[in-house]
Amino acid sequence: MGMGTGRLSSLKYYLSQSKHLLCTLLALVLLVGCDGQSNDSQLDTIVKRGKLKVGTVFGSGNYYIGKEGPAGFEYELSKAFADYLNVELEIVPNYHISQLFAMLDANRVDILAGGLSITPQRLEKYRYSPYYYTVSQKLVFKQGVKRPRSFADLDGKLVVVAKSSHAETLAQYKQQYPELEWQETEEQDPDELLEMVVDGEIDYTITDSTTLAINRRYYPNLSIAFSLEQEQEVGWLIAKQDDDSLYSLMIEFFGQYRASGELTALEDKYFGHIEKFNYSDTKMFIAATDTKLPKYEHWFKQYAREYEIDWRLLAALSYQESLWNPRAKSHTGVRGIMMLTLPTARQVGVKSRLEPEQNIRGGAIYLSRLLSRIPERIQMPDRLWFAIASYNIGWGHLEDARVITQRQGGSPDKWIDVKKRLPLLRQKKYYKTTKYGYARGDEPVRYVENIRRYYDSLVWLDEKAQAEQKASEYREKVSSSLENQALEADKQAEQDDAATLDLQQDNDKGIQK
Repeated sequence: MGMGTGRLSSLKYYLSQSKHLLCTLLALVLLVGCDGQSNDSQLDTIVKRGKLKVGTVFGSGNYYIGKEGPAGFEYELSKAFADYLNVELEIVPNYHISQLFAMLDANRVDILAGGLSITPQRLEKYRYSPYYYTVSQKLVFKQGVKRPRSFADLDGKLVVVAKSSHAETLAQYKQQYPELEWQETEEQDPDELLEMVVDGEIDYTITDSTTLAINRRYYPNLSIAFSLEQEQEVGWLIAKQDDDSLYSLMIEFFGQYRASGELTALEDKYFGHIEKFNYSDTKMFIAATDTKLPKYEHWFKQYAREYEIDWRLLAALSYQESLWNPRAKSHTGVRGIMMLTLPTARQVGVKSRLEPEQNIRGGAIYLSRLLSRIPERIQMPDRLWFAIASYNIGWGHLEDARVITQRQGGSPDKWIDVKKRLPLLRQKKYYKTTKYGYARGDEPVRYVENIRRYYDSLVWLDEKAQAEQKASEYREKVSSSLENQALEADKQAEQDDAATLDLQQDNDKGIQK
């Protein structure tokens, strides 16, 4: 995916820059005071308003309304900066990237935070924050058709988002490939264009490596033809002006947020589990959601609700354990659709591990108990990943890894730190100092990452199904309403015809008299 390989690694850079800019800001403040002027700086305006206005675009990597409320990488990063400024956050979402630049140009927002690549064209007009991750541009096609190796091999319809960095890149390549043609759209976002490639509506599109990695969990048939650019930095945009007040604090914020490890943890939360892609595994999982999952879905929902777990997470864990096979068995003796050991099955009241309902109920109970063992101070989603890891390796070994993490200066309460130390349980110099000894610590790391990918896919499929159901119900409601209106109109017309006939008959009688 290209995440993190080109990041700024030196905090000294940030501090030196911020000291310089703060000195500049102080000089400006003193100058304004001497002149008696009252022009507010950009930062003053935000503080007096009490809000940081951030423009973004809807999308799984930026901002969306989830089950628990607003979510997304850019949303959480913006919220952290607003908290740093001690003001509220006001997100101004848009459906198209071109609208973002118009808002910033009109000063309707303070910052643009939409996963925007730093390009030469944008640098001419805007100012960028320190970048927080990198992406590379990929030309994407549907697996099964001939793979183009360069723009000269394209034979079909290429569509990209208008005003995007991808459109800028194509304009540059046009000089090298004069015959290159493409279409730009404001009607679809990058996710929709990828879906159109899968559906055969278009032949090619260009997308960022991060967006592609997210979407390949749902559409494994998306294939990379070639890379267009080396990795590009991604950051926030602000207006280019002489006022450094907001820019200087932005540099300070990113320096501290990176040094504290919070930025790395946020990246891991949204992108840490999507770096690796396995075509065969993803395709098999998507197929299983149609052929296997419907047989057991009602039990996942029933017992997940009873034990306050997301049913899609419980189902994802089950797929990782058994591929939703109720008769699954391992060489270690674990069995069933949730792969319970015999002692665990007895603890949770499962009499037959081969009976899928009992096994699912037992797995829900066991996962709930593991969650309850996680210290309250550990926040979601870290406590969730700890519980899932202990489902695989056992609570004792997980605790050993947390102890090693603390010894090495990491946070024992952060999954991103502990998962780096879990593989050390294979090495004698580390496990000989632990309470529970040797363990295959690399397995729970892969285990958790796989479950996170399956879970994300199930969430997407479930929400898509719910949206389609609501749309169908709405169409039925509208259709029923139109039918009722037509029926009422027919009734009214019939009444009008009857009244006209009565009136005609009365007139005829009057004439006869």
